[in-house]
Parts: sequence; structure tokens; C-alpha cells
Amino acid sequence: MIERYSRKEMADIWTLESKFNYYLKVELAVCDAYAYINENSPSPKSSPQGGEDFNITKDIASEIRQKASFTVERIDEIEQEVKHDVIAFLTCVNESLGDLGRYVHVGMTSSDVIDTAFALQIQDSAKIIINDLNKVINTLKDLANKHRKTLCIGRSHGIHAEVMTFGVKLCNWIDILERQKENFVHAAEQIRVGQVSGPVGTYSNISPEIEEITCKNLGLKPARVSTQIIARDYHAYFMQSLSLIATVIEQFATEIRHLQKTEVLELEEGFSKGQKGSSAMPHKKNPVLSENLCGLSRVVRSNSVAAMENVALWHERDISHSSAERIIFPDSLTLVDFMLNRFNSVMENIVVHEDNMLKHTNEFGGIVYSQKMLLTLVSKGLTREDAYVIVQRNALDAFNNHGDFKKNVLNDEEVLKYLSQDEIEEIFNPYEFLKNIDTIYNRVLAN
Repeated sequence: MIERYSRKEMADIWTLESKFNYYLKVELAVCDAYAYINENSPSPKSSPQGGEDFNITKDIASEIRQKASFTVERIDEIEQEVKHDVIAFLTCVNESLGDLGRYVHVGMTSSDVIDTAFALQIQDSAKIIINDLNKVINTLKDLANKHRKTLCIGRSHGIHAEVMTFGVKLCNWIDILERQKENFVHAAEQIRVGQVSGPVGTYSNISPEIEEITCKNLGLKPARVSTQIIARDYHAYFMQSLSLIATVIEQFATEIRHLQKTEVLELEEGFSKGQKGSSAMPHKKNPVLSENLCGLSRVVRSNSVAAMENVALWHERDISHSSAERIIFPDSLTLVDFMLNRFNSVMENIVVHEDNMLKHTNEFGGIVYSQKMLLTLVSKGLTREDAYVIVQRNALDAFNNHGDFKKNVLNDEEVLKYLSQDEIEEIFNPYEFLKNIDTIYNRVLAN
């Protein structure tokens, strides 16, 4: 069963309060790992110096978990003096623990907390995005089934090409979104890594076993190598996946905008009672939601560039990535969550003008049936070149003179040498173009 999330829940993951809660979750998991090893080993080998003072028992870890607390206000107050957010966080937590504070953050470095907590935030956010993707895909599948045989014109270079169905167009969108979902799931799995490896990642004062147990209990995998931080190509890949989701939403929104043009009007965003489209022109109904999605996509793509630039850091680590990530990750995840929900709403309320779709397939007397006419003439013995000249002459005459292609060929003596009127009528049967669309549907909607 798919969990239900809201955009508020996405925003909640990225509040300061939430960030420090994730920090605390990591610190407590490390204490639990120490306790587990100490309770299950013949000698207390997990302590950094091997001394008894650091032997965290199960009871101590439990007491730490019960007592550990913080307030953002107090952390801010301490940070004003120490100028270090993790130290301010630890100082605040230790104020709630008293003597128990000596068991916290043993053998760790700041990035062990920051990057592992960051991984948890990303994983929780990814669950929301995956839920959003599933919702949109299901909406599109319902529409694709509904419009399986809704005739519309396909366009290439923006020009009428041949007859298709609106449902087939939606099958393409579904295929693209399912592929992006697969990419995103893979990116989320790739970044499902944590670290508890100490300064420059060498486990100098902490056992790799602590990291392994901590990550397992947090639902993460230990990074194969962590150089005091987790390598930022993980994060760049994840952000590129988010960027692709935003970009394909823009692709769909751009199509809606084109199809809502006055002279096209095949699709139209839902327009609620009392809604107004323009301060000056009362007749206006604009595709404002789709335009909004196109603009937001640009922001997400721009953020992915910053993530790429965060990959190249000095030596084992610096913090030039940190300031950017505090903006681009919550912003991009919140934006993509918003975009998917907005796009889903657009598609749930989309107005499909089937009459206009059908009308456009017949413009200029059905010149879009020109290939069928061409192939039929070739099947009667004409060379392709000769048949092309005949068909193009009749089609361009209809196009240039606001005429009727079908009437032209019915009155063309050269055509009538090879084709009867019944054969010509059959060429203009739109459903002949749809005889193989079940193959597409079976590939995309089989499940």
C-alpha cells in the first residue's frame, strides 16, 4: 500500500528542528552500536583507547536515548559563540545528559553526523517523490485507457504529420515517467550510504564495526570509502535524477501549452468557477499552471549544476559544498514534490476537446493521409517517385489554396487510372492508422 505524503511533510524533513533530530538519531545509533559490541564481545574492544570509561552498556545507551534532547534556540545561542553548528548541537545535547555526555560522539568527526543524517533526510524525501511519481503515472494510465481511441493529429516539426490517438501520446508520457522513476530509485539507492569513520575516514579512533552496525540500524549501507565526507558524485547523480524528473514534467507542460493555443485548443487546463485569466481581457483562459511548471523546471536544473560543481573538493574534504547543499537539496526536493503534485492535478482536471482533435485530422481535406495514398499508388505499380509527384501536387494545392485533398484526388485522372473511388475512400479511414496501437498499449499498460 502506497503511503500518503503531503508537500508539508517534505518541507518538514528540511526544517532546522528536523535536521538536528536526524543528527541526534545518528548519535544515538552510534551509542547503540557501542553498546551492542560491548555486550556481545568478550572484551571491550570498541573503545577508542580500550579503556573502561568508554564502555557503553545497553542500559547506558538506553538512558542516553531517554534523556538526550535539544532546542534549536539553545543551539543557535551556543553557535553564536563557538561558530560551529555540530559542536553547538553536541554541547546542547550534552547539557541534557550531564555525565552521560562523555559517551556521545566518541571517535567521530562532524561529517560522520552531518553526512549520515543527510543521507537519512534524502531517503525520507525520496519516499515522497516515489509516491508522487506513482500517483502521476496512475493518473496518466487512467487517461490513456480512457482516450485509447480518441483520434488526434500527430505533429512533427510542429506540422501535421499523421493520425494517432491522444491515448498513444499519453503512453509516451507514461513510458518516460516510468523510466525516470527507475532512474530516481536507482539514484536514491546509490546515495543510501552513511559513514562513521572519523577524521579523513581512516577509523583511527573508532571501529569499522561501529559504522557497520550503525548504518544497518539506520537503514543505510556503509560507504566503501569515506574521506571524512561521503563523495559528492553520489549527490550530483541524485540531483541529476531530480533534474530529469523536472525536465520531463516541463516537456509535458510545454505540450499542454501548445495544445491550449486558441487556434489549436485540443487540451485545456481546468478553469474553476470564479477564476479569472487576465486583469485586462475577460475572455482569457491561460495555461498558467503548465507555464509555472516550465519555470520551476529551470530552477531545479540550475541546482543540479551546483551539485555537479560540489564534486571537486580540496583533498579529503572542505566545506564549500555545504553552503550550496543547504539550499539546493531542500529546494529541489520540495520543488519536484510540488511539481509532481501540480502536474497530477493538471492532468486530473484536463479538458480534452475531442471535437477539435478530430477536426484537425481532417483539415485541408485530410492531407495527412498523403503517405497512405502514396503507398497505395506504389502498390498499384507506380514508381515511388512518380506516385510522390502526384500525391504532393494534390496535397500542396489543398494546403496552399485552403482546398480539399480528398476532393482533389477524387478528381485527378492520373489517380483514377489506378484507384477506384471505394479504394480512395478506404485510404481516408483513420482507424486503419490505429491497427497496431495495441502493441504500444501492451508494452506500456500490460500491468
